[in-house]
Amino acid sequence: MEIGAPRGTKDILPASSLHWQYVEAMVRAICRTYAYQEIRTPVFEHTELFQRGIGETTDIVSKEMYTFTDRGGRSVTLRPENTAAVVRAYLENKLYSAPQPTKLFYVGPMFRYDRPQAGRLRQFHQFGVEAIGAKGPGIDAEIILLAQQFFHRLGLKDLKLYINSVGCPKCRPVYRTRLQQALRDKLPELCDDCRSRFDRNPMRILDCKNEKCNELSQGVPEMTDCLCEECATHLTELKSLLTAAGAKYELNPRLVRGLDYYTKTAFEIQYPPLGAQSAVCGGGRYDGLIEEIGGDQTPGIGFAIGLERVLLALEKQGILADTKESIIVYIAVADKNCQPLAFNMLTKMRQAKIACDMDYLDRSLKAQFKQANRNMARFVAVIGEAEAAQNKVAVKDMQSGEQFLMTAEDFIEKILAEMEDDGLRWTQC
Repeated sequence: MEIGAPRGTKDILPASSLHWQYVEAMVRAICRTYAYQEIRTPVFEHTELFQRGIGETTDIVSKEMYTFTDRGGRSVTLRPENTAAVVRAYLENKLYSAPQPTKLFYVGPMFRYDRPQAGRLRQFHQFGVEAIGAKGPGIDAEIILLAQQFFHRLGLKDLKLYINSVGCPKCRPVYRTRLQQALRDKLPELCDDCRSRFDRNPMRILDCKNEKCNELSQGVPEMTDCLCEECATHLTELKSLLTAAGAKYELNPRLVRGLDYYTKTAFEIQYPPLGAQSAVCGGGRYDGLIEEIGGDQTPGIGFAIGLERVLLALEKQGILADTKESIIVYIAVADKNCQPLAFNMLTKMRQAKIACDMDYLDRSLKAQFKQANRNMARFVAVIGEAEAAQNKVAVKDMQSGEQFLMTAEDFIEKILAEMEDDGLRWTQC
């Protein structure tokens, strides 16, 4: 019996990987624009990091983590998100000793034991940014605008930006009490998850996807009515900055984040055509996380974007067409004795950074031309005994149909000249 990929995982095949490369290149381009530097953390961490950082009452920690005991008896977990890991790296490597804020981004796989569906896998990929060491609303606005600009550069339209404030340890307890008072009589009608959240984290009830819970929580008090002066001022200034930058947004008092470490700013970007999985970006401020993990009280803010959902959105909008990587030259060998000459030419072309390939299956010349077409080669260079005797190659331009005889060196020079004149991106780095 064949062994398939584990449930909730997916192979990214060559045709799809070109789409991924396009999106990841956009990630790096936008982060360069905003002066964020890449960080790469391990895909597994000590379990305690996520228990303390994310919060033991969250669904992620209580239900969704891939946790195991290694051969040394240590409890380790495949990262379900990356903010806690970036903060751990920030502290462990003393990045706080450099001028602040520290502005970082990452791209990589995350792991959650969740019910697989479109746009939600057990191994999924996120692009995220973290800005640590600045507490004003200016950095919040920058983070949000970075996310918006990323989607704009990809060409996505009809996105919705929602913002809210989830308060701070000073004002959130007041709201928590008011929320519990408003929902207490409705507790028996809430779903099992919401009943368990009622005492531990009642704000998460506002985020429940159950229609009945959503209906029961309509009309409850709003966090924005309970904000302390500091949080209210922070939100007002953030809205002013976003307006000044021309960003369109909606204040959504029901917007909460699924992780316990968020404070003040919370935001989400949705692409409604994706339906139930419309959230493509979520983030917020986490001024208490670093202290929770063991550092000094340090402000921070970040977001994460699910790349699988981004690719679904690009496909839905018709931005991603079926693509295949092309080559510039396909070398066809007309006589097996000429294979060393062909291989020598292939090597010289690759040294000149020209994308090329040749036949390794001893196919007929007709079959080799078919393969060149499948590879979308611009030129086919034929080497047979007649060409070898003249120290030349027979070249066919597959676009124009033009044919000519020339030395391998002249042919390479011709390609390089065309690349320079036409600005064609044929070379490989």
